[in-house]
Order: sequence, then C-alpha cells, then structure tokens
Amino acid sequence: MNIQSMPARKPDHAIALQFLNRWSPRAFSDQPVNEAEMNLLFEAARWAPSASNNQPWRFAYGLRGDEGFAKIAAGLVPFNRGWAEKAAALVVVASRSTVTRPEQGEVPNPFHTFDAGTAWGFLALQAHLSGLIAHAMGGFDGQALAASLNLPEGYVIHAVVAIGHQGKVESLPEALQARETPSGRLPISETVGRGGFV
Repeated sequence: MNIQSMPARKPDHAIALQFLNRWSPRAFSDQPVNEAEMNLLFEAARWAPSASNNQPWRFAYGLRGDEGFAKIAAGLVPFNRGWAEKAAALVVVASRSTVTRPEQGEVPNPFHTFDAGTAWGFLALQAHLSGLIAHAMGGFDGQALAASLNLPEGYVIHAVVAIGHQGKVESLPEALQARETPSGRLPISETVGRGGFV
C-alpha cells in the first residue's frame, strides 16, 4: 500500500486534498533521500508564520547511515526506534524558549512552541507534496538528544520526525500493521465554537 493507493478521507467541508491525503505512516522503504530533498522540506518550514518574526525553530537531522542519524536514533524510546530507524532521515525539532528585546534583554517567548509546531506542519505538508512521508514522535530521551546533538542553552526539543519513502505495511511488526492507516479527526463541532469554546 502506498500514498497514491490510500483511500481518501472524507471531509465535512471541501478542502484541498493535500490536507486529507497527508498522514503519518510508520512503514518506510529502503529508498534514500538526499540533502537537496531535505533542504526543500526545511525551506518550506522556513516560511512558516512566526510571532514578531522571531523564527525560534531549529532542526537537527541525519540521513540513514551517517553519524547524526545514529545519534538521533539512539535517543528514541525502543518502540519508536524499532520502526523509525528504517526511515531515510531523522529530524529533531527544537525551539528557543526566549527572545532578546532591545529594551528588556532576554525574556521568555511564550509563542516559541506554537511557532515551532507551525514550522513542523509546513515541513510535513511539503514532505507529502514531494512524495515523501513524515511521522513525528514524542517518544524520545530529550536529555540524551540535547547532549549528543549539542542543543544550545535555552532551547527545548519538541519532537523527532522520521522522513522517507513509504514502504510496505508487511515490513512492520504484526502489532503495528493494523494501525498503518490514516486516522480520522473529530468533527469541527467538537473543536470550534462561535463566540466561545465548546
């Protein structure tokens, strides 16, 4: 099963197909990606909206077979490492938790996580448009990754993203095969309220 053969999700309102067809598989093929392909994803993330244009997001990545990839894979919890180390690339998403203001110096940036999440979203959509898959994970050892990747002081790691070409469902452990399908979403009536939260 691949990206093209996946059944389309059914929206309640007519939206662009890129939003419906993007999902987060775990089955990766052994096809590599190169630096130019990765730069295309980072270029899309670069243009994400950002509060006061601070652009607090930072990415560290490795391609399968290089030292950076091994460092990132080593920081994953065993469950995630089992499938994610088959990806073509691993990306760590972080952001700077403070911002420097001329009149105040270094102050907290309450929007750094929001901005980093938006940048990841742009990266994920570009991956889909490029014929790649991207799966973000929260199961990692943040301290280990911070040390092995030389995370600068004042930055926070949010996620690790596995990126590559979609592989066969059968390549996954049996327990994961049933989960290898696009998930649904709550109706907007449960998440959106006019005049107040629902």
